[in-house]
Amino acid sequence: QVQLVESGGGLVQPGGSLRLSCAASGLTFSGYAMSWYRQAPEKERELVAGITNTGGSTNYADFVKGRFTISRDNAKNTVYLQMNSLKPEDTAIHYCNARGVLLFKNRNYWGQGTQVTVSS
Repeated sequence: QVQLVESGGGLVQPGGSLRLSCAASGLTFSGYAMSWYRQAPEKERELVAGITNTGGSTNYADFVKGRFTISRDNAKNTVYLQMNSLKPEDTAIHYCNARGVLLFKNRNYWGQGTQVTVSS
C-alpha cells in the first residue's frame, strides 16, 4: 500500500520559514518524480515545485522562484520543500505527489496534505 505522509505545516508570520517533508512508503521511491502542489480555498490545485526521480533537475512555479527549494533524499524515501520569505498568499493546503517514471510510468499518488497558514 502506497502512502505519502506530509508534515511540517503550520502557522507562520509573513517573512518566516517552514520546511515541509513528505515521507513515502510502499513504492520504489527512486522510480518516481516528486512534486509539491498547493490548493487555497476556492482555488484550483497548482504546481509549486518538482524534482526528477534522481534529483538531478528541479522546476518551480514563478510565484515561488528564489524563495522555495525542493530536494529529496532517496535513502530516506523523503522529499522536502524549504519555504522561505513566506507571504500571506502562500496560505494553502500543500500536497505531495509521486509520479512514476520508466518502469513505474502511469502510476500517480497523492498525500493527504498539510496546512500552511501565513498570517500575522
